[in-house]
Amino acid sequence: MVSTTLEPSKHKLAEYIHLLESGQALLKDSPEHVLEVVGILHSYGVVLDAYSNNLCYIADNQFLVFFPFFKYFNGEVSRERLFHHWWHERINFEYAEYCMKAMLWHGGGGLDAYVDSPEFREAVEKVIQAKFKNNWVILGLHNIFTEFLPEQMRQMAYYSGLGQFWRVMSDIFMSLSARYDKGEIKSIPDVVQHILDGLVADANKPITYKVTIEDKVYEIIPQSAGLTFLMDTGVPYVEAIFFRGTPFPGTISYNAQAYQIPHDQARFAYGALYADPLPVGSAGIPPTLLMQDMRHYLPEYLHEVYRKTLREEDDLRVQICQTFQRSMFCVTTAAIKGLAPHPLNTTDPEEQKANRAYLENWMDRFVTSQILKANS
Repeated sequence: MVSTTLEPSKHKLAEYIHLLESGQALLKDSPEHVLEVVGILHSYGVVLDAYSNNLCYIADNQFLVFFPFFKYFNGEVSRERLFHHWWHERINFEYAEYCMKAMLWHGGGGLDAYVDSPEFREAVEKVIQAKFKNNWVILGLHNIFTEFLPEQMRQMAYYSGLGQFWRVMSDIFMSLSARYDKGEIKSIPDVVQHILDGLVADANKPITYKVTIEDKVYEIIPQSAGLTFLMDTGVPYVEAIFFRGTPFPGTISYNAQAYQIPHDQARFAYGALYADPLPVGSAGIPPTLLMQDMRHYLPEYLHEVYRKTLREEDDLRVQICQTFQRSMFCVTTAAIKGLAPHPLNTTDPEEQKANRAYLENWMDRFVTSQILKANS
């Protein structure tokens, strides 16, 4: 345990501040938690691999396509796949798009700033002119509605950016599972450190985006833009998906007179760390799609845990959601440690004081989260 010269915190969630200062995580360490977190992140890693591939396919091949009927097929359209798609025997890529749109809407980070820059607009204009050079109707409409096509390309930039982010996260989670199978991961701090090491290793990985039209390559987000994995996609993703999210239809009124949705986006608290697992399975609840996808790739050791519960597999999606929330508190711990002003194990009194203020600001956001239930 790291010694500190500070008085105990008086914050409502002081227990978790002290856990972080002592090298622990927001999720308390136990063999059961380790098994659940690693198992669900294995399943999540498989699903993220599929999500990442499809998002990048859409960005690279379905840009400026007004009716992309087959965007979920990754270019492999067949009658058999079409029937599987209609019967929902497939990965639910709609959830990946939900996350992309939440990131686009909430913004933040360098990617958000770049897609509103003159450089991005200039690059997009070249793509539009090349794509529709023989279509005077579309070019005429573009001259009238000048923001329509550029907005489509901003969305494509987010498809690509999120796809690249999830590519890295999938690899981190799959390597975590492999290390667990070898006996190298034995505690929740081990899990957090593995994720943190992966984030740090790829922190400066460039985020770029280019498309090809008639064998000519157009750089929409060049490497010279300076966008990187962690600060320009990772941090905005945590903010948009873990914390803010979007209100789930059917669970809250969109009527402005009802005042159930905050006017300020910064006050949104519909993200993964706040969501009630019980509505999972209901129509209109986006995480239902993710839980449905993950149930197909559960490691047998985790599936066996669920079978031994009171309802066995009758509420499998709810159980998966609860486990997933626990795992996201581990990922969030890695992000908190990585973004801290000083190492959390510092022995310098001034640095400890700065870290304490930093952690208390984080805890303010966790007060209404599911952190207590995740640790119950």
